[in-house]
This record gives sequence, C-alpha cells and structure tokens, in this order.
Amino acid sequence: MKLGVFLVLFGQQSFEEALDTAKSAGLQAVELGTGAFPGTSHINAAAILNDEAAIAKIKQAVESRGLTISALSCHGNPLHPDESVAKSHHDDFVATVQLAEKLGVDTVITFSGCPGESPNSKYPSWVTCPWPPDFLTVLEWQWNEVAIPYWKEQSAFCRKHGVRVAIESHPGFLVYNTETALRLRREAGDNIGVNFDPSHLFWQGMDPIECVKALGDSIFHVHAKDTKIDARNTALNGVLDVKPYSDEINRSWIFRTVGYGHDDDFWKHFVSTLRLVGYDGAISIEHEDSLMSVGEGFRKAANFLNGLILGEKAGEMWWA
Repeated sequence: MKLGVFLVLFGQQSFEEALDTAKSAGLQAVELGTGAFPGTSHINAAAILNDEAAIAKIKQAVESRGLTISALSCHGNPLHPDESVAKSHHDDFVATVQLAEKLGVDTVITFSGCPGESPNSKYPSWVTCPWPPDFLTVLEWQWNEVAIPYWKEQSAFCRKHGVRVAIESHPGFLVYNTETALRLRREAGDNIGVNFDPSHLFWQGMDPIECVKALGDSIFHVHAKDTKIDARNTALNGVLDVKPYSDEINRSWIFRTVGYGHDDDFWKHFVSTLRLVGYDGAISIEHEDSLMSVGEGFRKAANFLNGLILGEKAGEMWWA
C-alpha cells in the first residue's frame, strides 16, 4: 500500500509546494481535485485537457518527487434536479475521465449523485425511511429512471478510456452504504466501485471492517478520515444531525483526524483487513477536523498512518 493525501487540503499552496508538503511527510501518492465540489485549486481538468504541455508538467512535477497520482477527484452531483448544476458536474466528470487517461491514472472518484423526488424538483431529495409509502415511490423513480441509466452510460464511457469510477458512499446521495454501493455496481457495471471512506460509515452505525470484507475487490480507493461520536448528544438526538459542523459541542458526531475518533487498534485492523481482501492501493488522507488546523491534522494523520503501512510492508499483521 501507499500512503497519500487529497491534495486539495493544501489549496492555498502552489501545486509544486503542495507536492513538496506531501513528500516531506513521507507520503508516496497524491489524489488531485479536478472540479465539482473539491474545486480546481491546483488542476482544472476541462481547462488543460487539450494542453499537452500542461499535462506533461503535472506528470513531471509528480514523478520528479518520487510520487504517484492515486486518483483524480471530482466529487459532484451529476443527478442534481437543477439541470445547470447537473451539467456542470457531469462536464467536470467527463473532462476528469479524459484527463485521467492522458495522465495514465486509472481511477476517478465522485459521488453517485441524488436526484429530486420527481422531474419537477428543484433540490435533491434523499430518502431515509420506507414510510409513508410515497418515499418508496420516489426511491424507485430515482434509481430506475435516473441513476441506473446515467451510470450505465458513464460505465461504458469510462471503459472506452480505460478508467474506473470509485463512488464515495456518502449520506445525502443514493449510494451511502454497502448495499447501495453494491447495487450500483451490479446494475451499472463492474468498473464502478467504491472510494472507501470510513468516516461516513462510523456515524451511521456501520462497522467499516465488516464493510471492507463485504465490498472486497470493489474497493478501488481509500480515504483516511475519522469520526468521533458524542455519546450524550447521540443518546438525546440520534445520529441524523443538521447542526453546523462548527457547533462541535452540541453535535452528535464530528469528523476527526485519524486516531482521534477511534484508537490505533481499529486502524491497525482496518489496514490489515484491506490487505486481506486484496487491496494494495493508496490510503489517502482527507482532513475535515474542525478542531485542528489542516497542517496539524495532516501531520498527525501522516505520522500515525506511516507507522501502520510501513509495518504492513514489513510483513507485520495486526488483529483486533
């Protein structure tokens, strides 16, 4: 395995400076944001798609530092009921796939997307329970009339360009857990897999270790981000929490740097289980810890995970 970082963390630095930051922390891989929600702080896929000199410069900057590109990321909602939003995110996805081919990168990360409740919707509508029965009518329409046809088409498009899609399971979108991830893969194409981010699973009450075992070779990429559950707030209000992320003391859960939500026993077992199911790609650090600066959170995660991954390379295995 390689330890990497989602380079948008260092959006205030130049591309070269951000690469140097990753290299100095002992990392081997970088994940590049290319549009949609992550933005284009370093790489704008659409803008450089036909600029061979710019593409060569990216390759040279990465390779000269002994790094590799683990994936290109354009997390977006191409199923958004607002056609302008859907088109923008779809166009970013298309450009990212084409750029990935030119860079020799085989993985593009995004979200499954979430439509509205009907063709007349203005905003996405995420169904979370089966009653009243209207919700199941909405869900059937979202999957059968919107998501599956769209992703079948994108699966075929990506196959032509030698690229696979890693869908990040994320609440608020159609793919948010194990069964929805496997459903999209089954119905749209086996070049559609998962960007596995345990932070989104923790607060839903899922066990990331068991999810890794169930997903197996459909895991195409991995994010390293933790979640801390507040026992009292969860006991009072459950895990569905719409309070701002900045209202940490009152929320049921918050995102944390690796090791600050779950201890090293979990993360050792997590890395080992990924190895057991055959995953040998990048583990990419993502920072959304509102209690730490980007620099502090990144350094702590890098130091923590470097020891685990180096241990794995040395042939050590940990078991919970």
